[in-house]
Amino acid sequence: MFHSIYIILLIVICLSIIIPSIILQKNPYAVIKTTLVQLLKDKKKLLHFLGLFLILYFNKIEQKISEQFSVSDYTSIIHDWEGNIVYYIQKLFLNGSLTYVLTFFYIIVFPTLMVSSIVVYLNRNDLRSFYSLVYALMLTYGIAIPFFMFFPVYEVWYFDPNVHFLIPDIYPRFEIEYRPMSGLNNNLPSLHTAISVSMALIALHSRDRNFGKLVFICSSIIVFSTIYLGIHWLADLSAGIILAVIASQTGLRISERYEHSPQRLSLR
Repeated sequence: MFHSIYIILLIVICLSIIIPSIILQKNPYAVIKTTLVQLLKDKKKLLHFLGLFLILYFNKIEQKISEQFSVSDYTSIIHDWEGNIVYYIQKLFLNGSLTYVLTFFYIIVFPTLMVSSIVVYLNRNDLRSFYSLVYALMLTYGIAIPFFMFFPVYEVWYFDPNVHFLIPDIYPRFEIEYRPMSGLNNNLPSLHTAISVSMALIALHSRDRNFGKLVFICSSIIVFSTIYLGIHWLADLSAGIILAVIASQTGLRISERYEHSPQRLSLR
């Protein structure tokens, strides 16, 4: 499963179709068709959707810009605050099977939840949840990028030799294939935490309570994985949760006018 980024991408695509199909109780073809109809026939939805990719592009540009100038490294300050708590958490729960499961959630379930959320909301015509998620993701990156540039914090395993980076044990090509999308010192706040918690908070306000519960459970596991796998400090996690609350609540507030949009487009 973790032999290549292309296999991972294929799994994410398949799960992003299968999960909404189960949640919506519709066949995969109908789910895909409704999603495309919603996006292609409404320029506003399409532009918002494409805006997410623009934000991801800016994140990539940020990594290149950060390489051009040096700023103070704040990792030692975080370590002085926290001590070896991440090491103790990892040591307490360390287990081969758990490492595999949490790597699966960190690498595969995380992007799957983002895509599945968009697909479910578009199929439900739940415009408030759709726009809330888009705005929350944009705001999350917009706030996080300046922190990455001016307050760099390195991943725990890179700074603390007692903490092991567990993902390469399962996904050996992580540093080659996945690392270019995630800067080694882009740690505060934790984007995995901020985005996962934002998705959960918005999903719990959505029209589909069962989907909300699923996203909440998966997001909780992803948040724990960021600590267990030796990536994030508790400060990163805490900052990510605060950012998630701000981003999700802002997104929900901006999108309130879509709250009573009719449910339709039940193509089967």
